[in-house]
Amino acid sequence: MAERGKPAGSDACSGRFALWRGRKFPKFPGRFPRRKTAPARRLALLALALWSVGAAHDGFDRFIDATEIPSLIRATSPEVRDRNGTLLRAYTIDNGRWRMALSPDQVDPLFYRMLVAYEDRRFYDHAGVDPVATLRALAQAVRHGRIVSGSSTLTMQVARLLEDGTTGQWQGKLRQMRLALALERRLSKDEILALYLGLAPYGGNVEGLRAAALIWLGKEPTRLTPAEAALLVALPQAPESRRPDRHPEAARLARNRVLVRMAEAGVIPMSAARSDALDPAPLGRQPMPQLAPHMADRALAIGPGRHDLTLDARLQRSLEDLVRRHRRGLDPRLSLAIVVAAHQSGEILAAIGSPDYTDTRGQGFVDMTQALRSPGSTLKPLVYGLAFDRGLAHPETLILDTPVQYGRYAPQNFDGLYRGELPVRQALQLSLNIPVVRLTEALGPAHLMAALDGAGVEAVVQGGAPGLALALGGVGVSLEEMVQLYAALARGGDPVALRWHSGTQPARGTRRILSPASAWQVGNILAGLVPPPSAGPPGRVAYKTGTSYGHRDAWALGWDGRHVAGVWIGRPDGTPVPGAFGGALAAPLLFEALGRAAPRLTPLPPPPPETLITSRARLPEGLQRFGPREPVPALQVTFPPEGARLEVSGGAGIPVKLRGGRPPYTLLKDGAVVATGLRRAEFTAPLSGIGFTTLSVIDAEGHSGRVSVELR
Repeated sequence: MAERGKPAGSDACSGRFALWRGRKFPKFPGRFPRRKTAPARRLALLALALWSVGAAHDGFDRFIDATEIPSLIRATSPEVRDRNGTLLRAYTIDNGRWRMALSPDQVDPLFYRMLVAYEDRRFYDHAGVDPVATLRALAQAVRHGRIVSGSSTLTMQVARLLEDGTTGQWQGKLRQMRLALALERRLSKDEILALYLGLAPYGGNVEGLRAAALIWLGKEPTRLTPAEAALLVALPQAPESRRPDRHPEAARLARNRVLVRMAEAGVIPMSAARSDALDPAPLGRQPMPQLAPHMADRALAIGPGRHDLTLDARLQRSLEDLVRRHRRGLDPRLSLAIVVAAHQSGEILAAIGSPDYTDTRGQGFVDMTQALRSPGSTLKPLVYGLAFDRGLAHPETLILDTPVQYGRYAPQNFDGLYRGELPVRQALQLSLNIPVVRLTEALGPAHLMAALDGAGVEAVVQGGAPGLALALGGVGVSLEEMVQLYAALARGGDPVALRWHSGTQPARGTRRILSPASAWQVGNILAGLVPPPSAGPPGRVAYKTGTSYGHRDAWALGWDGRHVAGVWIGRPDGTPVPGAFGGALAAPLLFEALGRAAPRLTPLPPPPPETLITSRARLPEGLQRFGPREPVPALQVTFPPEGARLEVSGGAGIPVKLRGGRPPYTLLKDGAVVATGLRRAEFTAPLSGIGFTTLSVIDAEGHSGRVSVELR
């Protein structure tokens, strides 16, 4: 028990305080003094604070790094471009939207400056979220009780576009901030800008800067005026309420606000802002380029993405306009097709498959550059070239144009006339059928088919093996293949596979089909043809026309020293076109197409050194005439028959038919001349009177035939 006057437990503590006996403690007024914190403790607290901050930072980093980023690769519209990169045609993506691929060098630098200055002037300084703009937006929202200004950076807008999220909810904002911070860690600023330019909405089904520039401005964004750049900056803020096609005034006002802000920020001069503000805003959508639709469809069939063709957009546009103009006034069921190529490289520079791709009555959707049609007389130059090569004929060789029959096949000339013996040069220029059939019979149709195959032409023959009618168009070929064949003639008999796509294309193998001398002789003969009216003097273009059986196809093909071209006119369904002739319909288009391919026609090449250029009299005896000398048949009047009674009332005359002889013919009645200069073997005799009459016909060599008839 404790002693009185001593506190309990004092004995236990006495030993502890014994050490302090005799020491003096400082006196503190009013309260017990607080001991000072040791330096070590302060350092510990600081370390703890730093560790906490670091741990929080590391946790935040892990939080941001764990952000799942949506796919950055988005589908873009397939594009078809010409040899210079000009857009020929584009297609919408699967959801019907226009979203065009865009590279940074395709954008006017002025647009970049205006976009950053207007949308996010601290874009290059922040890490995806602008704290200054965020605090300002929060303060204004608290003060006004609603959102007054936005705080979205360009990176946050990209985040929203990638997630297809909303803009008005704070939850969405927080999610966009997280994704924006993650994007900034994984992408460069330029890559983020590229995403924005590719995904920003511009109203309707238009996404991305390039599609917007093409549809709202009708141009690429490479060069923009301040007004154009300002419009493209303003539209994504409210793409539907500022659509130029529906709300042109709202688009204009929004554009002008951007112009004023840019002038105040020093991006553009104030004078430029004032003058451009007076420009009217676009009032509607501009049509996307639709050049070479058939060729673009062929490219798209290869696969999606970008396709660079060998076409020249300038020439393609010019020839499409030419074909549409030429079509006016013609049968609406008619179609026209043109192919123009550079025959040295084989590159197709223009290809028109029909006058109007959307025309259903004329079946404009059918690409007539690829359709199989009868080429008419346009294969004749190849037959003559093969005959020259094999020593069967020379341009000055004489050949017979007289009736001939091979089994049941008896060819006739298109006009029904016979010229007798004439030079091969003239036979080709007149496009006579009988001489070329004679040559084909000597060559063999199989050799002609082999030459077509060597030129890369996949000729289709109906009904088994090819016959002599092959030389007159009895085969199916396409316009593009015929242009390839004529390119071989232009190249001295050395074929070239026509190319239309800059990428690798499977092409049929080609081999030389004619010697340079024979090919030149064919071209020299064709260059001597009289060109269509207003096409200039002869000798500048080697060309050949053709008309298929039944007037179903009208053709013209030819070349100068640089280009080769082909024209086809007809109905896609193959029905006849009465009165259609290659010389009248297709030849003028051919010359105009070649004239538009270059400022001036390139001269045809000179003859190769080995070319035999001489008169017929100086030719070897075997080349002076083709085949054995055949006697000219005696002239006969086959109708009317001897003793016939004929009605001549009404002055209509009577029909007369001849066999054999050589035109021109002279007709006599009872010894008196009735008509002269008759060149057809069938004609109508202008006879009158009644009674017994003797009709006589005399040919160019004095042969005669006569019949006696009774006129009633």
